[in-house]
Amino acid sequence: MELTAASRTRRRVIGRTEGGPGPDAPIYRLRDVIRVYREADVETIALRGVDLDIARGESVAIVGRSGSGKSTLLNLLAGSDRPTAGSVAFLGRDLATADDASRAALRGSEIGIVYQAQNLAPMLSLLENVRLATWLCGRPLDVVGGRAALARVGLADKAGRRPAHLSGGEQQRAAVCCVLAARPTVLLADEITGELDRESARLVLELLIEACDINGTTVVLVTHDREVAAAADRIVELRDGSIVDGAAFA
Repeated sequence: MELTAASRTRRRVIGRTEGGPGPDAPIYRLRDVIRVYREADVETIALRGVDLDIARGESVAIVGRSGSGKSTLLNLLAGSDRPTAGSVAFLGRDLATADDASRAALRGSEIGIVYQAQNLAPMLSLLENVRLATWLCGRPLDVVGGRAALARVGLADKAGRRPAHLSGGEQQRAAVCCVLAARPTVLLADEITGELDRESARLVLELLIEACDINGTTVVLVTHDREVAAAADRIVELRDGSIVDGAAFA
């Protein structure tokens, strides 16, 4: 796909300064995060003492083999799961101790999530899906704005179609459009290029990196794809629930 962090023109400054929730503090700060799943007498350790800072406006690729803890880590960043131990601070607030309503509110207003399953409303047109997504986040778009958002992902001519009438690549672009149009502070993406053809994957990746470079959106990608990972500012490799020093994946 020939889109790497080294080859892109940098339009922003990534703040990495240690400190509180000021403009230069990490948007995420994880300390000694442990996640254990228990079922009957079986205990599975998904994450083992993870420490991780993610800067504002940074793009990070989380890589590793299946079962390494990637999706678990993404769920903790989304606030859709809690660690068994440790802290997950987002904008200075610990998601580990926040109540369900507070975490849900953050997902609605600050954190956008794109999954491999597109999560589009099947009975709505693409334009209606985009406008619904932005309305739910408190940043509604009018019809003109919704059409402009779809045009950015190459779907202006399909604004009136329902998701079932689109290809998989078009549905994925529409899902990315819904999240980007809502202008989240953070965008989390879980293997969203895995089932796409090369051209669709390239376009989706360009959209995410553009959001990071131009709009200052913090982007965290879970991926198995080396080319996708190489486009990020930084690669974080997980192995058996722990972060590996040095990204051998790259």
